[in-house]
Amino acid sequence: MQLDDLFIPIIVSLVLGFTLGYFFVKAQITAIEGKYRAELETWKIQAEGEIRKDSVNRARSTLKGKIAEQMAPVLPEFQFNPADARFIGSPVDYIIFDGLTEVADEKSRKIRIVFMDVKKGTGALTRTQRVIKKAVEDKAVSWQTMKIADM
Repeated sequence: MQLDDLFIPIIVSLVLGFTLGYFFVKAQITAIEGKYRAELETWKIQAEGEIRKDSVNRARSTLKGKIAEQMAPVLPEFQFNPADARFIGSPVDYIIFDGLTEVADEKSRKIRIVFMDVKKGTGALTRTQRVIKKAVEDKAVSWQTMKIADM
């Protein structure tokens, strides 16, 4: 037999081998993919309850925090006269004009302005709140009066 006589059977065998190998690997990948899809669906079903419970707990915690923010002036930890506090909510919860009631009653002529954010638990200041805190600490505050022309 000559080499030319073997060339076609070798090519046919290689093509057939690669084709069979391709389909075998594809079938293996499909089987593995199916197995992991089934596991994912099982996990989704099992985790759905926990995810929902976590979501409800987070919403409840957020709501409690919002209530605590609003109720802060009537809590024993609040160090100021509640009448001097003004709730603004964002980016800080309160601006407190400490001593304003005494000024209005003509018992004093001085006040102190306090920016306050109410945190429940171990809550941390947001980036914006940290920037505001730094501006206050650096005394980067000023007063402006805006005059509006008669219309």
